[in-house]
Amino acid sequence: MESIETIKRILTEYKTIAVVGLSAKWNRPSHFAAKYMKGHGYKIIPVNPAYDEILGEKCYPSLLDIPGPVDIVDIFRRSEDVPPIVEDAITIEAKVLWMQLTVEHEEAAARAREAGLEVIMNRCVKIEHGRFFGGINFLGVNRRLISSKK
Repeated sequence: MESIETIKRILTEYKTIAVVGLSAKWNRPSHFAAKYMKGHGYKIIPVNPAYDEILGEKCYPSLLDIPGPVDIVDIFRRSEDVPPIVEDAITIEAKVLWMQLTVEHEEAAARAREAGLEVIMNRCVKIEHGRFFGGINFLGVNRRLISSKK
C-alpha cells in the first residue's frame, strides 16, 4: 500500500502524465480524470490509437510514439493489459506507473519497481489529487447527495 506521503510527493513532483486508454467521450472516467488534471496544471498526453486528438492535445497510438519525457504513466485499461504497458513505460524511462481504480497487476508492478519506477495501484489520480490539493472545487467521489432521479 502506498503511503499518503508518497502519493502527495508524486503529485507534487511530477507534472507530465501520459494517459493510456484516454477516451474522447466526455462521460468516461478517463476523460474526467484527464480533464481535471489538465485543469490543475498537469501536462496531459493522450495515448489511444483510436483518436488523433483528445482534450486539445495530440493523441499518440502508444507510449513509444511520444516524442518527449513522461513522468507518470496513468493506465485506464484492463488489468490483463498492463504488462506490455509496463514494458513501454520502462523503455521511455517514465518515473511512475499509476494504475487506476480496479486496475491491479502484481507481477507487472514488481517488474516496474525492479526497473526503478514507483508504482501506484487501484487508485484514481483525480481522486487522490482532489483529496490533497483540490479544495472546495473537487468533484471526486459520487456520494449520491445530488441526483437527477426522483
